[in-house]
Amino acid sequence: MDSETMVHFGGCHCKNVRWKVYAPSSVVAWECNCSDCYMRANIHFIVPAEQFELLEDSRKFLTIYTFGTHTAKHTFCKVCGITSFYYPRSNPDGVAITLRCVDPGTLTHVEIKKFDGRNWESSYNGTGISSCSKVQS
Repeated sequence: MDSETMVHFGGCHCKNVRWKVYAPSSVVAWECNCSDCYMRANIHFIVPAEQFELLEDSRKFLTIYTFGTHTAKHTFCKVCGITSFYYPRSNPDGVAITLRCVDPGTLTHVEIKKFDGRNWESSYNGTGISSCSKVQS
């Protein structure tokens, strides 16, 4: 994976929620089969929280959904319903960026890995996903 970070912009369908994230142009994304991600067909990559920034008045258009352990904070736009990012259970110190919500043109390569969210503990311990929210030096 590229070690140099660059800025990527993205957001929801109606564009009321906009953000920027600092990440490499080549990322590892996770396809999760937990009950929420499965229903949304979610594929996401994870960055440290300090590499994510909401833009303009985006916060007023967001609402949060939690379930189960209530650790994950599934944010979505109150207008169009799209979850363009969320705070994952696997990385509460990070932000999960929905791959399809990144504006086109800055991601050059995406490696997709599977995360077995239905068997969360064993997948968490076996995938190394927890390191995704750590700042790479």
